[in-house]
Amino acid sequence: MKLRIKETFTTENPSDSILENTRRQVTEAVFSYVKPKKTKEPKVIHVSREMASDLQISEQETKSDFFKNIVTGNTIYPNTRPYAMCYGGHQFGNWAGQLGDGRAINLFEIESHNKNWKVQLKGAGETPYSRTADGLAVLRSSVREYLCSEAMFHLGVPTTRALSLSLSGDTVLRDVLYDGNPAYEKGAIVSRVAPSFLRFGNYEIFAARKDVKNLRSLVNYTIKHHFPNLGNPSKKSYVSFFKEVSERTLELIIHWQRVGFVHGVMNTDNMSILGLTIDFGPYGWLEGFDYSWTPNTTDSQHKRYRYGNQPNIGLWNLYQLANALYPIIEDVVPLENILDQYKVDFEEKSFQMMKTKLGLFSNHENDVNLIQSLEDNLQLVETDMTIFFRNLSDFSDEKIAFELIKKAFYTLENISSDVKNKWHLWFKNYSSRLQQELLSPAQRKEKMNAVNPKYILRNYMSQMAIDEADKGNYTLIDELFKLLKKPYSEQPENVKWFAKRPEWARNKVGCSMLSCSS
Repeated sequence: MKLRIKETFTTENPSDSILENTRRQVTEAVFSYVKPKKTKEPKVIHVSREMASDLQISEQETKSDFFKNIVTGNTIYPNTRPYAMCYGGHQFGNWAGQLGDGRAINLFEIESHNKNWKVQLKGAGETPYSRTADGLAVLRSSVREYLCSEAMFHLGVPTTRALSLSLSGDTVLRDVLYDGNPAYEKGAIVSRVAPSFLRFGNYEIFAARKDVKNLRSLVNYTIKHHFPNLGNPSKKSYVSFFKEVSERTLELIIHWQRVGFVHGVMNTDNMSILGLTIDFGPYGWLEGFDYSWTPNTTDSQHKRYRYGNQPNIGLWNLYQLANALYPIIEDVVPLENILDQYKVDFEEKSFQMMKTKLGLFSNHENDVNLIQSLEDNLQLVETDMTIFFRNLSDFSDEKIAFELIKKAFYTLENISSDVKNKWHLWFKNYSSRLQQELLSPAQRKEKMNAVNPKYILRNYMSQMAIDEADKGNYTLIDELFKLLKKPYSEQPENVKWFAKRPEWARNKVGCSMLSCSS
């Protein structure tokens, strides 16, 4: 396994002068050198062949002991030095100080097919940033991260990727619901891949410490390697950098809203500077369409990170990044203009996104009302978002449309006549609106099915795969992995997964609400 190793991050950014792997405050450094923890009996249980190919690792090589030992931290790739990054962040709206890679260790960076990739292990042991934790991860959270990051990629959502999922052979103590009942679980490690794992918090930590020198240096590095189109470092390019980060962040969140994804913990340390979905913790997809839903038990009271609030949180996080960049820009006006533009762009892009989900490609003055009334209707009774929009592409006759969407209702009994009347009225208006489109029904269906997925990674599906994996059976992981590579395709052989959440999963741990425990 011969990789084209690069060292831009570690050679162009200041490292921690202390080499001991002790938990501490790390100052005037972007990263600390660390070594992964050796595990008892590592075992690779799944590999993304597509991601491996992108890194120029052959299928045969992924089956080798060398590969296994690299992606479980038991062997260091020759002439490389693993490291953990230093960053801070706002957690649930409050400044949390230094956070850093407490559970992630970057192995190396690779140049492959004219792209630069950072390869990282999650769950490979403690680092100086682990605080009171052990730096390890368990099987359930690792299965969820592995499947979800690859599922997001095939949905067309900007995301970090996954290369491999492995068992460590060790046990890890975790309190799943933070209720004082910890238990030992199987340890696991995910090998993650991205052009960069830099987060908003990487810049916030230097601003908070008034370390303008290293703040500027890190921004310069980021522009040079990830935003080279912005030119040489200057106050003008710093403003342009913030503008592009803002635009990418909004694009990401619009994608999340389109497919019904709820991140669950949008702290600033979980926001990628490249606009990628990063850190798959207590995430979930909307099942019943509900703007107030969050999958995170920790957030169940205040619902800061609920589905409907994700665009606002994106903006709030960008305000924190703007504050962090201000010391090297020293002009608040351009930053405020970019933040104001985010608000304008969100309204327009969200509106256009909903129109494409409905198969509307021309403009009409009543489109806003049509979308608003649809969103109101979707919340009259528990209505599955994915099934509703996918089935809507088969719409042809307003008189039988209600039958078409009934499969999306979680409760068919006792649907009032008032609810039915509101739906009939909406479909009448929708039918009338479609008459003004130039596309044929077949063309409209094709376009709608390209933005409305048929298959998503519902939490109950992940939990079923986790339960089987816990027994040593990994076939369901592979089945879901293959299913989610073609989320917009009909896949008649997999139609059993085009289904509402089963009732047994409504209140089951891991299926309805999740914690950050991993």
